[in-house]
Amino acid sequence: MKRMLLGGVVVTALINATVPAAAGDGAALAAGALGGLALGTVIGSAAAGPYYPGKPVGVVSPPPPVYVEAYDESPACFIKRRRYVDEFGDVTVRRIRVCE
Repeated sequence: MKRMLLGGVVVTALINATVPAAAGDGAALAAGALGGLALGTVIGSAAAGPYYPGKPVGVVSPPPPVYVEAYDESPACFIKRRRYVDEFGDVTVRRIRVCE
């Protein structure tokens, strides 16, 4: 059906294109060219078919979460405060890192 319609339109366009234009018909020539462009647009959109987006492309679901137990190879360390009394009797507090 589409091919028959397309063939009829093409034949009609060819018949109308062979009619010679008069020298003073500039407006008619412009109207004919505009009509031809409009008709070509209609035929082209009919021949192309309807737009169908299909499935989305590039959408990837994230991977499932993976649970890993953290293993720390360094020993457990903490800071301990120690008081020292020097030879003059001054009390000082020093921080010492203690690792188990």
